[in-house]
Amino acid sequence: MTLAAEVGGAAPAVRRRLPLTVPAAILGAWALAVVAESTGKAQLLHHDALIQGNLPFLVALLLFLVAWQVMVAAMMLPSTLPMVRMFRVASAKQDRPGAVLAAFVGGYVVVWTAFGAAAFVGDLGLHRTVDALPWLQSRPWLVSGAILAVAGGFQFTDLKDRCLDKCRHPGVYLMRHYGRGVDTAFRIGRGHGLFCLGCCWALMLMMFAAGVANLPWMAVLTGVMFYEKAGQRGRAVTPYVGMALLAWAALVLVHPAWLPHAVAGVA
Repeated sequence: MTLAAEVGGAAPAVRRRLPLTVPAAILGAWALAVVAESTGKAQLLHHDALIQGNLPFLVALLLFLVAWQVMVAAMMLPSTLPMVRMFRVASAKQDRPGAVLAAFVGGYVVVWTAFGAAAFVGDLGLHRTVDALPWLQSRPWLVSGAILAVAGGFQFTDLKDRCLDKCRHPGVYLMRHYGRGVDTAFRIGRGHGLFCLGCCWALMLMMFAAGVANLPWMAVLTGVMFYEKAGQRGRAVTPYVGMALLAWAALVLVHPAWLPHAVAGVA
């Protein structure tokens, strides 16, 4: 059955609504972030605290990934809601539509979980490099400024633009790759997640630097990523964000006082 036929045969109620579990997950993630920040518990799951603590590596990684899921749900799911709604409508007449939708979302989450794990491992290597170079250890703003520069420079790349284009037009992607079954749903979600990762990884790397449940950074970066994908002038905003980040990186490298405390903790 074609995608058009699947959508046309869906009940009107399905066409109008998102599954409640998705907005509930977003609201729940933000609520957890608020509680973690207000109680001071968020710092216990910051990657720096986990890396420098006495926990075995795998335990530290697992704890971080649990907290990372909260950030993914709070920050990335809002901008993928149009795709989730389209997929739910398309898959409503499949066998076990709930399982099919869960597989789609699962594929998306797996991509971001893998990125979180890679960032955690990379940060461990960065810490060891800094520890081995006293001159860099005494200048942590160089690492943080470099992260800002990478995030800013990536805003101007062709990869960013191409991946954003896929995320801005989720219906086109779904029409090209739609199929029935749980396995296919997982692959569609994974593919969509890869495009989402392709356009947002550098900005999320800044969130990784700031730490889990850092509410001001979560709010700002979520707003930027959401508007880039869904805003009427999202394409026009992207280079301005890049210029702002590059200017900020230059200020940090010249005068470290411009580095906010949250990002200063990256190194």
